[in-house]
This record gives sequence, C-alpha cells and structure tokens, in this order.
Amino acid sequence: MSERGLLIVLSGPSGVGKGTVRKAIFDSEENDFQYSISMTTRKMREGEVEGVDYYFRTKEEFEAMIEAGEMLEYAQYVGNYYGTPLSYVNETLDKGKDVFLEIEVQGAEQVKEKVPDGVFIFLTPPDLSELKSRIVGRGTDDHDVIEERMRVAREEIEMMALYDYAVVNDKVPFAVKRIKEIIASEHFRVDRVIGKYIKMLKEM
Repeated sequence: MSERGLLIVLSGPSGVGKGTVRKAIFDSEENDFQYSISMTTRKMREGEVEGVDYYFRTKEEFEAMIEAGEMLEYAQYVGNYYGTPLSYVNETLDKGKDVFLEIEVQGAEQVKEKVPDGVFIFLTPPDLSELKSRIVGRGTDDHDVIEERMRVAREEIEMMALYDYAVVNDKVPFAVKRIKEIIASEHFRVDRVIGKYIKMLKEM
C-alpha cells in the first residue's frame, strides 16, 4: 500500500493572485500534484470553465451537499459559498498522491481542524496598496464590493498565524519556486517518514 499523499493548502486574501500562482504551478512540466477543484455559487466569470476553474452550483445544491456532509470545507465569502468536495480529496490522498487546494482563508481554518498534518501556505501581497490595485485591475467588481474585499482582506491577513508558511507574491515565478521548495522539504520531514522505518525495523 502506498504512503498517503500530502494535502497542500494555498490560501490568502482576495486579489493576492492565488489562482494565477496555482495555474503557474500546474502549467510547469515537473508538476506532480493533483488539483482539487473547488465548488462555488458565484457566477462564472468570462473565460472560466465548469469543472476546470470551479464546479459552479446553485445555493440550494451547495447547501444540500453541506447537509449531507459531502464538503471537506466551505465558507461564505462576499455573499457566495466556496468549498471543497470531500470524496475526491480522500480518494486521491489514499492513492499516495499529493492534493493541492487553493481555497479561502475561512475554509483553510476548517481543513486545519480536520487534517492538521496538511501543509498550509499563506500567499501574501507585497503590501495592501498593491492588493487593492490588483482587485481594482480585475474590472469585475463595483466600488462597494472592492471596499468589502479590502475589509475582509485585512481580517484574513491577521489570520496568517494559523499557517505553516508565508510566501510573498511579488513576482509569480518567484512565488511558484518558493512554494515548490516548501512542498519538497515537507516530504523529508522525519515525522512524515519515521513510521515507514519503524515498520521496517519490526519486520526485520
């Protein structure tokens, strides 16, 4: 039986570039992670694809899954639900494959309670003015939504202490390199590999 894979959680404030960094990681040739696609009730943005960027569901469908215990985590953010379907994550980890989640901060807090040995990485902006510029630059939100996102972003940055690592997204290639180095080193942590060697010693 293969060793259980690592659950890697990437989150950070809205507008920090989580999706861009995640896409760059998965577009690289040496990528060996399985991406767990999140589910949301927000409207599909131009260029997004069902089952690639998100699973898009109605509020009623999402709440039915919550009630049935089918979500690893979920959160309400600026009036919409976001979450991670549970079955895919467990099946993939059990096969020994690493699973990569890109989720909201509220959701990451839930995952940490359920999977404390996951690798939790907080993606940070260089500063708050840069974060606001990125949110405004999307061109998808009106003024009130932008101000609400900034208010929430400040609260989320204060939750950084819940994470194992903080990575500044100043330049996407640099952020990708840092994240990959973190994950590589996590595979060599003694507390992750010692069980295998104890089992070998008992079988000698």
